[in-house]
Amino acid sequence: MKDLVLINHEKIHLQQQIELGVVFFYVFYLAEFLYFKLKGNNHQQAYQKISFEREAYANESDLSYLRFRKRWSQWKN
Repeated sequence: MKDLVLINHEKIHLQQQIELGVVFFYVFYLAEFLYFKLKGNNHQQAYQKISFEREAYANESDLSYLRFRKRWSQWKN
């Protein structure tokens, strides 16, 4: 089951990359990480606050999530 959850987490990231394009996904990902680091968060805290990670972690256990996911959901949380 842990493997399925991890695969689903990564599939959520793939969907995010499809929406934004790989380059823009990583530009926004890095920009958010640096923003949260500059706000005084440590590495782990900054990582956990990235919108892409929040969406993926919040929904990784729901194996049907991607069938019903709305576009740009990473920014609707």
